[in-house]
Formats: sequence, C-alpha cells, structure tokens
Amino acid sequence: MHTDLVAALDIGGTKIAGALVDGDGTLRVRVQRPTPAREDSETVMAAVAEVLAELSASPLWGRVTALGIGSAGPVDAAAGTVSPVNVPAWRDFPLVERVRAATGGLPVELVCDGVAIAAAEHWMGAARGHDNALCMVVSTGVGGGLVLGGALHPGPSGNAGHIGHISVDLDGDPCPCGARGCVERIASGPNIARRALESGWLPGPDGDATAAAVAAAARAGDPVAVASFERAAQALAAGIAATATLVEIDIAVIGGGVAGAGEVLFAPLRSALRRYATLSFVQKLTVAPAVMGNDAGLVGAAAAAFAARVAADGAVSV
Repeated sequence: MHTDLVAALDIGGTKIAGALVDGDGTLRVRVQRPTPAREDSETVMAAVAEVLAELSASPLWGRVTALGIGSAGPVDAAAGTVSPVNVPAWRDFPLVERVRAATGGLPVELVCDGVAIAAAEHWMGAARGHDNALCMVVSTGVGGGLVLGGALHPGPSGNAGHIGHISVDLDGDPCPCGARGCVERIASGPNIARRALESGWLPGPDGDATAAAVAAAARAGDPVAVASFERAAQALAAGIAATATLVEIDIAVIGGGVAGAGEVLFAPLRSALRRYATLSFVQKLTVAPAVMGNDAGLVGAAAAAFAARVAADGAVSV
C-alpha cells in the first residue's frame, strides 16, 4: 500500500462525508455535511463542493494523489455517473467529472457504497487476511461488495456484490427494484419491522416500531419478533450461500444497523447457513460482524483509490 495520501468521499442519503486518508488507513482530516437529498442536483453538488473545499484547505492537501468515492447506488463507474435511489435529483449525474474538475484534475475512482465497505473490511477489518469475501451492509437497505483473489472486485459498473437484490423467494413480495422476493425486501431493517407488525407484534409504550425495537423484543423472548428476525436471517443465508456457491467466498462480513442486533440475527443466520451452504466447497463458510463502524465508507473509498493507483503503476493490488 502506498504511504502518501488520498482523499475520500462517502455520499449517502443523509450525509456527505470527506476525509484525507493515509496509507495506514488513518483519517488525518474528516469533514461532513448533511445531504440536501430532496433539493435539485446542483444544490446536492454544492454540498459535495463544500466538503472538497474544506479538505483542500488542509495543509496536507498537497500530498493527495487520488480521490475515491463511495456513493449510494446504483453507480456507473465506467461512465462516472451516479443515480442514488435516495437522492432523486441525481440521475446519471456526472459525479466523477464534476469532482475531478473541482480538485484540479485528480484521478477519481468511483464505487458503490457496498463495494467501499467491502474494501474497508478487507483492508483493515473483519475480512483482513481473507482472499475471497463478501462484505454486506444490512440497514435501511441491503448492499454488499466482493473481494476475489485477494483484490476488490467492483465489477465493470462498480456495483458487483449487490446481494440485496438477489431473489430468494420467487413468489415473494414485489421489491421497489422491480423484482420479487429480494433479500432486501425481507432482511432490511424496515422490512423486519414491517413483517413483525403485520404478524401482530406491538411496539412498547414509547411507540418505537423500528428493527432495533423488534430486536429488543426478540431478545426478551417475544415469539413474533423472534420469527421476524429468523425470516430475515433465512433470506440472508440463502443469498450468502448462493454467492458462495457462485464465486467461492470463505467469509461473509455483515455490518449496518441490523447487524447491531447481535446474536438475535447471527445465531439464526449461522443455523440457516448450515442448511443452505451444503456443497463441500462452501461448508466452511463463516459469518462475522463488521468492525469498521461509521467510517467504513470513507476508509473503503480511500482503499479503492489506493488500489486504482497501484494498478495504474503496474504494482501488486492491495
């Protein structure tokens, strides 16, 4: 890994974060702005420009050699455009071109946020030392990224590993993506809560009806809450096992708010995985919680930028 600095952007529906990151994965400078997600495209870009301006004001900026972007998707890395579902004004928005112009022509590497998190967990987190891994975020949505053969595998468009939209229930509920029975439609936080409510679970006196509240109820033994998490775990296990069978990963790392449920999620997930990952070459597949936390997107965007620079220099990939 190079020891110079790269800049990183983590762009989502609620925040736009930026950082200067060194070759050890340390965030040397960090800034953040709220995402004006319901505003027009130029207002959103203005928030990105503010983050870049603050980063470029740092005395360390002169050492920056590249910039990585992890963006909510879908993205099109080949075209340099983004169309985040949670930022309606950005449709085929030329983010790479605009960021490159705002930074004086720095090389820019674009990946989706799930791929960025995979890069972070492989570089510094729970997938470190694993050459073949799936890293997932289970939160408001379900996303992911792949490491194959020891290197990040973003795919031609930057979206590879998007496990949330693998169909695991052929006659299941329609998903907003247009398919049916997607992992996300069953295992995301809002859908865990939705299923629990539809099955008769009642929130407590505070009215909290989130997946976190369902997890607390499951921890206390509420059978409907337990069943909702078991259903989510089954969907995740089916998607993970399918991925492992296709590309021979040996670890699945899971982060995001739903993973915060701990063994309420992980215990039934491991149990279900034993039923789905049955072929000899996937039976040793393990599942682990992510460890990189809230800055995973920034660290991963930086890792993607470092990897692109190493590849451009003709060296071994990180």
